[in-house]
Amino acid sequence: MAIRVNIDVMLAKRKMSVGELADRIGITPVNVSVLKNGRAKAIRFTTLDRICTALDCQPGDILEYVED
Repeated sequence: MAIRVNIDVMLAKRKMSVGELADRIGITPVNVSVLKNGRAKAIRFTTLDRICTALDCQPGDILEYVED
């Protein structure tokens, strides 16, 4: 089981940088990069909510289940 994080896709669709997203959701650009690159072990629902609000998307647009 693997969860793919598609923040980079949504950032490209919205023409937004990692830094701009970080500013909008109140976390560091480094932490956005950790999420974007799939290295995060967990994400808080409040952070996911802020990401979805900033990118005007649904959680399923960001998180995707893929079989190994």
